[in-house]
Amino acid sequence: MKTLVTLVFAAMFTLSAFSQLTEIPQKEIPADYGYIVKLGLQMPNISMQLTDGTTITTESLKGKVTMLQFTASWCSVCRKEMPHIESEIWQKHKENKDFVLIGVDMDEPLDKVQAFKETMKVTYPLALDPGAEIFYTFAAKNAGVTRNVIVDKTGKIVYLTRLFKEDEFQEMVEVIDLLLK
Repeated sequence: MKTLVTLVFAAMFTLSAFSQLTEIPQKEIPADYGYIVKLGLQMPNISMQLTDGTTITTESLKGKVTMLQFTASWCSVCRKEMPHIESEIWQKHKENKDFVLIGVDMDEPLDKVQAFKETMKVTYPLALDPGAEIFYTFAAKNAGVTRNVIVDKTGKIVYLTRLFKEDEFQEMVEVIDLLLK
């Protein structure tokens, strides 16, 4: 009987540890996150070129859940977060036609971005951001680069992160899963 009770509690704990969100959290974004975009607003109009030469625009992302991961090769926090993005988000959803993940590399040349991608062993697409023009469409000047923007299928910004905080990252993973249901 004691073993059965232990198993029941273990099962309950396991289920609660892997709970799925049923709605997107409505959290206040701290001012020190440095965002100039706001939750609930439409994603700004942008155009970016991937390292393979493909051009992506805001319009081409409509109808897809989109994750923009702002990064740079010199960013140690980005380097810590990227393997988690690769394994916990990209590998899980890369075959889903309703999902797009783009790492937007802040103001580095093509050869450096390609070498960074290879070093980090990520397979999701990276885009060039000359002059950090795209970055500064989302974040204030002098704001730190490590951040993620999640956009729903209607083009609305629904989740924002800053730095790599494990609890926030896991919540972001759940938000993406919920948006793709």
